[in-house]
Amino acid sequence: MQMSDGIDPERERLNEWLRRRHESAFRDNLVEGTRLLTAGKPMDALPLLQRAYKLKPDDVDAAINLSGAYLMAGKPRHAIPVLEAAARIAPDNVQVWINLGAAYLGNRATATEERQQRALAAFYRALDLDPLAHSVAYNIGLIYQDRGEIELAIAAFRRAVLADPNDRDARRMLERMQARAARPDN
Repeated sequence: MQMSDGIDPERERLNEWLRRRHESAFRDNLVEGTRLLTAGKPMDALPLLQRAYKLKPDDVDAAINLSGAYLMAGKPRHAIPVLEAAARIAPDNVQVWINLGAAYLGNRATATEERQQRALAAFYRALDLDPLAHSVAYNIGLIYQDRGEIELAIAAFRRAVLADPNDRDARRMLERMQARAARPDN
């Protein structure tokens, strides 16, 4: 039955019910997937977060959580397209850039020059947005260490210690790099 103004009330009720159901399914999958991810169960979280992301690919929280599950599950390549899309939607979201840096880098031991450069660019973008972003300067220092760029590693680890004076790993790496730089064979 159509009203005189062209609006079908039954169709509108059905559309509203579908919108609510869609939103509920999205929220349920995102919340439970995030809970599992936080509990350190990325493989259990993945299907739920994939569903949430499929329902709302423009939701940055869904993208961040899905990418986090991919990273924790050792699947960084799967995280890259999700994060690149999120970076276009929310270019000022620090966590998007942190996760994107980690995804680009992947396994540090096998990271190519290109992957290192892409990771560095993403990590530096995160630091531009938040100079104290957790662990970002430390990760930059690790990349420079792997590349044998000791002075740049020292600067990054120094920045990590300034950002978090209680970060024992950053302090230890800073001391290690400073000792390495002081060696006569360096």
